Amino acid sequence: MTTLQAYALRTEYRENPLGIDISAPRLSWRLKSTVSGAAAAAYRVDVSSEGSADQSAIGSAAWSTGWVDAGTAVGVTYDGPLNSRTRYTWSLTLRDTDQTVIEAGTAWFETGLLERDDFAGGWVAADTTYDIPEREFDPPVDDDIPTSMRHVPPAAYLRRAFTARGPIASARLYATAHGIYTAHLNGDRLGSAELAPGWTDYTERLQYQTYDVTDQVKEGENAIGIVLADGWWAGYVGFDARRQGNHYGVTSEAWAQLEITYADGSTDRIVTDDSWQTANGRIFYTDLLMGEYVDARRDLGAWNTPEYDASGWAPVATRTDDFSTFLAQVDAPIEVIDELPAISVVIDAHGRALYDFGQNLVGRVRVDFGPLAADRSIILKHGEVLENDELYTANLRTAQQRDVYVSAGADSNVFEPTFTLHGFRYLEIEGLDEPVPLERVTAVVLSSATPPAGTITTSSADVNQLISNIAWGQRGNFVGLPTDCPQRDERLGWMADAQVFLPTAALNADVASFFTRWLADVRGAQTAEGSFPDVAPVVSQFFADGAPAWADAGVIIPWHLYRVYGDLRLLETSYESMTRWVDFIEKHNPNLIWTRRVGNHYGDWLQIDALTPRPLMATAYFAHSAELVAKSAEALGKTADAAHYGELAARIKQAFVDTFTGQDGRLEGDTQTDYLLALAFDLVSGEHRENAAKHLAEAIDAHDGLLTTGFVGVSLLCPVLSEIGRDDLAFALLETDRYPSWLYSVRQGATTIWERWDGWTEHAGFQAVEMNSFNHYSLGSVGEWLYRYVAGIEQAATSVAYERLHIAPRVGGSLTSAAASYESVRGLIRSAWSLEGDAFTLDVEVPPGVTATVVVPGGDTVEVGSGQHHFTSTLALANA
Repeated sequence: MTTLQAYALRTEYRENPLGIDISAPRLSWRLKSTVSGAAAAAYRVDVSSEGSADQSAIGSAAWSTGWVDAGTAVGVTYDGPLNSRTRYTWSLTLRDTDQTVIEAGTAWFETGLLERDDFAGGWVAADTTYDIPEREFDPPVDDDIPTSMRHVPPAAYLRRAFTARGPIASARLYATAHGIYTAHLNGDRLGSAELAPGWTDYTERLQYQTYDVTDQVKEGENAIGIVLADGWWAGYVGFDARRQGNHYGVTSEAWAQLEITYADGSTDRIVTDDSWQTANGRIFYTDLLMGEYVDARRDLGAWNTPEYDASGWAPVATRTDDFSTFLAQVDAPIEVIDELPAISVVIDAHGRALYDFGQNLVGRVRVDFGPLAADRSIILKHGEVLENDELYTANLRTAQQRDVYVSAGADSNVFEPTFTLHGFRYLEIEGLDEPVPLERVTAVVLSSATPPAGTITTSSADVNQLISNIAWGQRGNFVGLPTDCPQRDERLGWMADAQVFLPTAALNADVASFFTRWLADVRGAQTAEGSFPDVAPVVSQFFADGAPAWADAGVIIPWHLYRVYGDLRLLETSYESMTRWVDFIEKHNPNLIWTRRVGNHYGDWLQIDALTPRPLMATAYFAHSAELVAKSAEALGKTADAAHYGELAARIKQAFVDTFTGQDGRLEGDTQTDYLLALAFDLVSGEHRENAAKHLAEAIDAHDGLLTTGFVGVSLLCPVLSEIGRDDLAFALLETDRYPSWLYSVRQGATTIWERWDGWTEHAGFQAVEMNSFNHYSLGSVGEWLYRYVAGIEQAATSVAYERLHIAPRVGGSLTSAAASYESVRGLIRSAWSLEGDAFTLDVEVPPGVTATVVVPGGDTVEVGSGQHHFTSTLALANA
């Protein structure tokens, strides 16, 4: 009897996705087995349609691969017909090496609206020309509304009543917004998505969401509703004081299309049009950065139910659209991923209650105030850290993270904002006579729902806290796109931050669809000349020309995703933009030293006590991008391009050596990042490489064994040291808690990665308020080294999608154990070692169909197949 099993059946990286519009979706699976050497010899995928949701297409067998030799396959691309609004079920059958046939599992995907003619209706919004008392304008008075929020509109409540004329067979709602929205039907809020539709470059791409509302639509009277806010569309985004809001439009608007199929096969379609109505409700104002003001006195009651009397509501404003920017949701939405109770509360001298959640996080709060007198105004402020036992908010710049709740005198008052997002560990509540009990104060954690992939733990409590800080930094800054910080007036998709952290991020979580969607905005922001920007989406001309290491993300990220997930489609989609970027640099720098068209040129951002020459860093990245384009061309079968860009990379490397290497082999600047770039990007060879390795160690010794690297160098530091045989230095840098170091912030109580090594120091206090985030993942890129080198989970140099592993854990410092697991696209990989005295043990798990070279510290190098393997050795002086 076979033990080979398939699991994690996915369509386009997602489990049973509802409403996709990809013409050739990719179907994938992972394998597991308890038997060593297990593998799939062949597979067969059979796809059948269940008929379209509106029954215009009849269910039938749609496509089959037939039996296919499995080889190294991790999935297959569907090559059959697709109809709109249709659910397709696919089944996977495997044949193992003993020729046993295994019915391995089934999954499904449902198409959304595939043709432009499938879309109907138009945009609806609050009609600002319609006369209602709330729009009467009086002279301003001193009140609790900040100046920045005085002209921010209230959330718009939109609704329409309709009649379902018979028993319901199925119903789907397709919806999106210019802004952010929640959808409602017969009193229920629909779906789990938060801040939908998320942030894309709305001028080019707008994601719509699909909801299965079969159970919500009832025969007879119904009501559909939408609550609409500005979000990224018209709200505050970024730090450009001349353009902090209204980046895409001035007024938020919603689109919805409800399609009902009755039991008799007939259909109805309810769309957003002039039959909808609008009113203002309890959300007096709301903004992602600034906060939300909820006035319970303005509550509309059961506004989203069919029984509600909406006779006093106003008509909506309408606008048509050609739907050319619409596309189905690509990745998992932003969701509530956790809830944390407050762990302590103190009352300050001003009577304000200060709550601690014990963890810096991103999201919002839910507070059950209990009974409150009418007109009681309560102010809630959020911050990451304390100063002199009070909430520290100076680093927010113009962002406020300030919510307000005004009671109507009810016995129950539960406050939880909907359309704002805060970065915080601490909550300050002002306006109450007594503090709310801890059990009624909850932090609600929001993040893009990227599936967890990896875990790692060590024998060191401090290192484990660092690992936790890295993971929480990723959760807090992967909210719709990879942002730089979740609290101040910025929250942009900085590209260098993303590329240096991606190797760590992809080990912590399955980020394939998350980055696939974001890379569309990266490509879309590329200029006609070929320059990538510093951020995507672009919201300011400040980012027009991309800087070295920042704009290079347009090349580095597609290549890395190909290596991790085997995603040849994404590489091919990105390839033209990758070549245009390298061609752009070469055109403006024919001598191959990158000094022209360098954009803002941030250098090795936030390095400490060092200054890496900017031309050196830029040229290193020029060579690296050219080489990755050459490798991408080879993977795509573009032989001539591979030769061209490979030769270009070789010439850039030679220009690098000729320009920046002194007679003693030192690089100009003599910084740690100098040598890290030269070694990591293979810019030097032979004697030059030996010199670079020696000078790197000397550069660390010259700073008393401490690092000096900024965003660019930090991700390379420990991996390069391990590659040149200096694990001792890598472990010493990991474990020191002297400033600057990773553990320095841990010892100061950090629960996320800081933006700066010196965000707060004992000798200087807080860094500049103009830029000092305490939740910023870039310096957490050391997580990659912990997985790949300390735990030893790594793929071979020429491997793609973990087809072949190279398990070679490093033992050093004070660590006596490390254990990691990683859900690769092929299956679970696990490596766990421990050291007791000089007795070393290593346990490795390899997924079916994968082979591994296992380098046992103090022992042999062994070639193994799939399964679980146990190794022992004697490792003398392992901790020396």
